[in-house]
Amino acid sequence: MTSHASTAATTGNKRRKVFALAAAGAVLGIGATATLAAWTDTEWVFGGNGSGGPGIGTSTFEVQQNTTVPLDGAAWVSEDANPGGEITFGAAALALAPGDSVYAPVALRTSATSLAGDVLLQPAVAAAGVTVNDPGGLLTDALDVRVVTSATAFTCDATAFSGAPGAPTLIADGPLASTGGSVSQALAAASGSTQFYCFEVTLPDPLVPAPGSTVDDYMGRTVAPAWVFDGETL
Repeated sequence: MTSHASTAATTGNKRRKVFALAAAGAVLGIGATATLAAWTDTEWVFGGNGSGGPGIGTSTFEVQQNTTVPLDGAAWVSEDANPGGEITFGAAALALAPGDSVYAPVALRTSATSLAGDVLLQPAVAAAGVTVNDPGGLLTDALDVRVVTSATAFTCDATAFSGAPGAPTLIADGPLASTGGSVSQALAAASGSTQFYCFEVTLPDPLVPAPGSTVDDYMGRTVAPAWVFDGETL
C-alpha cells in the first residue's frame, strides 16, 4: 500500500524535472537542441597539368639569329639588346671607295618552344658600345642600304640583288640611316621555318658631299650600324 506522502513526493519530483527542461528550453530557444560538437569539412582544388604540376602559364615568343657563314645549325642564339649579334661585311668594308658595295648575311627563326610570329626590319641606329670615327655622322648619312630576303638559303652577294625571277625579295632600299623593311616576314612556330637575309651597304658614286664639307672629309671614317627586327606573334 502506497502512502499519500510517497505519492506526493513522486509528483513533486516530476514537476521539478519538467521545470528544469522548460528552463533549458528558455535558454536555448524553443525547439533548440544542445550540441556539444559539430562536423566540419573543406574541399580544395587547383589548376594542374594532370600530373601534379602547374596547369596554367604563359606561352613564349622568341626569335633567334644565326650569323655564321656557311650556316652552322648549332649556332642559333638570341640577341635581344643593341648591338646584338655581329654580321661581318668583310675586310673590304673598312676600305670603301665611291661605288663599292659590301655584303653580310643573317638568318632568323623562332626558338624550339616559341609561338609563330612575324618580324619587321627597322632602320639602322648606332651600335651600342662600339667606338667609331664619324664626327657629325657624315659617312652614316652618305651610305645606302639594300636588304633582300628569302625562305630558302641563297648566296649573299651582288647576285642576290639581281631581281631575276626566283631571286630573293627586296625589302629595303635607301639611305642607311632611315631605311627599314617595307614588309614583314612570317616565322613558323617551334623553329619550323628559317628566313634568310642579305644586307648590302654601298658608298654611292658619285659621292655628293653634304653642305659645308668636301669629299676629303669622308675619308678615314668608320661606322657600326645596328639593325633590329621587331617581332610580334601572329
